[in-house]
Amino acid sequence: MKPKKNRASGRPTLADVAKRAGVSEITASRAMRGVKTVGPELAEAVKQAAKAVGYIPDPAARALASKRSRSILVLIPALSNQLFIGMYEEIQKALRAEDYEIFLGNYHYDARQEEKLIRDYLVYRPSGVLLTGNEQSAAAAKMLKDSGLPCVYMMDLLETPGTISIGFSQEEAGAAVARHLIATGRRKLAYIAAQLDPRAKYRGQGFQREIARHGLEPAIELRAPIPSSPGLGADQFRSILGEYPDRDGLFFCNDDLAWGALMEASRLQIDIPERFSIVGFNDLPLSAHMAPRLTSVKTPLDEIGRHGAVTLLRLVRGQPVESACCDLGFELKIRESSLFSGGAAP
Repeated sequence: MKPKKNRASGRPTLADVAKRAGVSEITASRAMRGVKTVGPELAEAVKQAAKAVGYIPDPAARALASKRSRSILVLIPALSNQLFIGMYEEIQKALRAEDYEIFLGNYHYDARQEEKLIRDYLVYRPSGVLLTGNEQSAAAAKMLKDSGLPCVYMMDLLETPGTISIGFSQEEAGAAVARHLIATGRRKLAYIAAQLDPRAKYRGQGFQREIARHGLEPAIELRAPIPSSPGLGADQFRSILGEYPDRDGLFFCNDDLAWGALMEASRLQIDIPERFSIVGFNDLPLSAHMAPRLTSVKTPLDEIGRHGAVTLLRLVRGQPVESACCDLGFELKIRESSLFSGGAAP
C-alpha cells in the first residue's frame, strides 16, 4: 500500500513513518531527532522506515515545535577572499559532525547586507550565530541581543562583557611586522591596504604605534577602498615608486597585494629585498613559493573556524567555555622578501 501523503504538501508524513516502523509518532519523532532515550535498533528501524516511505523532515516545522532549529547561522564577509575559505571549511566540518546544518550569509563587507541577512535568517530560528568581527550595525546588534541566541565573534579579540570572541590581536601582528622591518635596517616604511575593513585598520594602527615607539617618522599609508588583488598590489607598488621613492620597507595588509608587488618588481627588474623589503599578511599557501619567497604573518584562520564552531556548540548546549576572549596568536614567517642584507633578522 502506498504511503498516505500530507494533504497540503503531497509529501509522506511522520505518521506514515511511525506506522511502517510499528511505533508511535512521538517515538518516531524522537528517533528522527536523535534523542538518546530511543534505543539504537529502534532508531535505525525508524530511519529505514523514513527512507522507505520517502519521508523528508520539515526543518521549519521542527523549529516551530522546538523553538530552535538544528542549524547555525554563519556570517562571512567575502567568500571570494581566499583567506576565509579554509576557515569556513573547518566550521562546516565541526558543525556537520554534530548534525547541524548551516545557514551561510556572505555579506561582502557591507554592514547593511549583514543586517538584512541576520533579519532574514533569524526567522528560521537558528540555534546560534557565528560572526566575523563585531562591526555590525546598531540594528543588527539589537536583533542579535533581542534574539537571546548564543553568538561567537571570530577574528578579533573583544573585551566586552558577555561577549565570546576567538581570534588574535591585529594590532600586535602589525607591531611585529614593524619590529622586523626596523630590525633589518629599514627606516622609511609604508603601509599599503585595501578593502579597508576594521581588521586592516587595526593592523595599520599597530604598525604605526611600533614605528613611533622607535622614534621613526610615521609610515606613509596607501589605502584603496576596493577588494585586494594582485593587480591592485601591482598598481600600489607603482604608486610607491612614483610618489614615495624613498621608501624601503613595505607592509601590505594582505598577501595577494604583496604578490602583485613582487611580480611587478620582477617585471621592472627591481631587486627585492635589496631595494625594498616586502611583508604580507595571512601567509596564504602561494606566499612560500613566490620569487623571492614572501615574508608574511601566519594567522590561525582554520583554527579560528574550528574553535569558533566548537565553542558555539558548547554555548548552545548550555556548557561552560574555557575563555570569553580566546587569543590563538600569530606567527611572523620570515623569508627572503624582507631579509635585507643591511640588517639582521631578529
